[in-house]
Amino acid sequence: MILDTARLAFANLFASETRAVFWKVIGLTLLALVALWFALRELFAWLALPWIDVLMPGTPEWAGWITFVVGIFASLGLALALALLLAPVTALIAGFFLDDVAEVVEKRDYPAEPPGTPLPLAEAVVSSMKFLGVVILGNILALFLLLVPGVNLIAFFLVNGYLLGREFFEFAAMRHRSPAEARLFRVKHRGTVFLAGLVVAAFLAVPFINLLTPLFAAGMMVHLHKRLSARDPGFSAVNPVAAGHAADRCRLTAPPG
Repeated sequence: MILDTARLAFANLFASETRAVFWKVIGLTLLALVALWFALRELFAWLALPWIDVLMPGTPEWAGWITFVVGIFASLGLALALALLLAPVTALIAGFFLDDVAEVVEKRDYPAEPPGTPLPLAEAVVSSMKFLGVVILGNILALFLLLVPGVNLIAFFLVNGYLLGREFFEFAAMRHRSPAEARLFRVKHRGTVFLAGLVVAAFLAVPFINLLTPLFAAGMMVHLHKRLSARDPGFSAVNPVAAGHAADRCRLTAPPG
């Protein structure tokens, strides 16, 4: 089931129905990165260049190569900063288009079922910020764990698999359920959701293609939620543990016979 949903989600990335969303995310991401480049460059010029002038006052013309070398290192530093910001910026921008991806999947692959309800604008902004935070937190944790011998790459997949699986599955579920019910449904099927999250983490590990991770994950989790809902039609938002205790009390207090 997980591999099948991943296949469908990958095909959805290049479908004609999602092409508009695809180009919107790529275009806005590139514009944001260009804007960040100029902002970081101006910030460097404002903070670093005066410090260099103070450190080396009255530098003769023959020593202009020092400024040239500093400029090269500054450009490399800016390029590295943009590379580190690439995934978070993409996650932030794509977060605003996840409902568009989910709507395409639901209309095309599940036309007989009731469509989901898009998140209101305020909740969409909060959701987008959450996805941004998850991507940043996951990569920071994975970066620290990469320093631990024997953990390395496994840490990247486990951390990102859990965080990405949780957030994107609950997004897909909340189009059809209340936030509390979506969370409980994810907890009930946490093993399957985690395995799906590992697939998303593997997608995230592929350079360049990982720019489309939010769109891939959203489509995959819509399919996964649909499949799990079909297998578990009797799921209730009531906490299963509490429901079990209530049933036990009813059996204990019921008259014999």
